[in-house]
Amino acid sequence: MSDDAPQFRHIALEHALCWVHAGRHLKRLNPLTPLYQQEVDCKLQEFWNLFRDLNEYRENQSSHNLIVLEERFDKLVSGETEFLALNKVMKNLRENKEKLLQVLKNPELPLHNNPAELGARAKVRNRDVSLHTLTKDGTEAVDTFLTLVQTAKKLGVNISKYINAVLSDRDVEPISITLIKKAKLMITG
Repeated sequence: MSDDAPQFRHIALEHALCWVHAGRHLKRLNPLTPLYQQEVDCKLQEFWNLFRDLNEYRENQSSHNLIVLEERFDKLVSGETEFLALNKVMKNLRENKEKLLQVLKNPELPLHNNPAELGARAKVRNRDVSLHTLTKDGTEAVDTFLTLVQTAKKLGVNISKYINAVLSDRDVEPISITLIKKAKLMITG
């Protein structure tokens, strides 16, 4: 699953594209006439309705007919409008049909990669603000700290209290143990 960046195009036998990234191309269109705006609004509504129904299909494969979902996609991307930029976006979606509809073959796939991107965002923000570290040890320290903070956030652990407890030699369970226990709970119900 990717945003269709060129470096990801040849790393797997099957490649799924992120619907959120694909939808951004539609959302970024800047129609200057009411007719073009109406055409874009209509396509956006169809796009996100199909996205919701594909997500529903992921949860319960019997609730939607594969053929109907594929036909809806074809209808969404077919036809020409007076707005050439919209036609270009629809052509791109049409050309990426197989990658956007991977979920029909593999319902376990997510329709977007935002959780993965959000996980990397903390590192990117830190790099943007701090530019870089001066030593290898500094890089490792920043990476370790960011990993701890992001893991604690996902587990609902207050990182300040956790670090304070560790530094004051209180008996504190490592975050990795908490994560393993939480994962086991999720699996066993």
